[in-house]
Amino acid sequence: MRKASYPYVLWMLIFILIPLFLVGYFAFTTGNSTDYETFRFSLENFRRFLSPIYLDVLGRSLMLSLISTVICFILGYPIAYIIANKRKAKTRNNLILLFVIPMWMNFLLRTYAWLTILGKNGIINSFLNFLGFESMELLYNSGSVILGMVYNFLPFMVLPIYSVLVKMDKKLIEAAQDLGADRKTIFRRVIFPLSLPGVMTGFTMVFTPAVSTFIISNLLGGNKTTLIGNVIEQQFIYTGDWHFGSAMSIVLMVIILIVMALTNKGGGDLEGGRGGLW
Repeated sequence: MRKASYPYVLWMLIFILIPLFLVGYFAFTTGNSTDYETFRFSLENFRRFLSPIYLDVLGRSLMLSLISTVICFILGYPIAYIIANKRKAKTRNNLILLFVIPMWMNFLLRTYAWLTILGKNGIINSFLNFLGFESMELLYNSGSVILGMVYNFLPFMVLPIYSVLVKMDKKLIEAAQDLGADRKTIFRRVIFPLSLPGVMTGFTMVFTPAVSTFIISNLLGGNKTTLIGNVIEQQFIYTGDWHFGSAMSIVLMVIILIVMALTNKGGGDLEGGRGGLW
């Protein structure tokens, strides 16, 4: 190992490996968090997590995250495709910059902004009242949480798909045109299959933060939409049960690793040519 890599290894040791070890240590032990002598090995935290109330929260988190990821794909793919097909590189860069600029703002502030839009006295309801309609309950439900996820994580779907589309060999499209394929056939049998590695990356980059978020559900979901991230936050900050919070974190990490493994395998097969175009 070269000496130049020592700072990076030290960084990984302090900020990745040691925290993961502590999470695993707390997850598989029980006892008083202030008295390490009372700690003992136990699977009680994981058995507790298997109770219906926590499984319902996990299921809700997975469902809302999956819905948000699918919506991001439905919205993000056409956007990435349109931008990638712009002839001038300057135009493409400017359009991509429009997606990157909001990410420069703090994540919490971007989410807070939706409170002024969806609130009871917000912009939308004020406009409805001006037209003579009654106010609508736009906040503190699953729909507002999904909206917050899509808004915050849409760039994570657009950017990887765009990076694949813009680097695609145009000769393949020209060859398909020479063989008599129309635009729909070219997209269905050439462009879309070749862009699937970017789609897989986008799915991972959106689903991973969506399933573990707690700020969006706190602000836009209130007490009516509790996700697994909120429950983990409560264990560490409010109840002080680090053991149960660590166990839930381990379960969530395993789920995320499984999703990443599946998407990476799919992307690897496509890049290796086993997916096929025809």
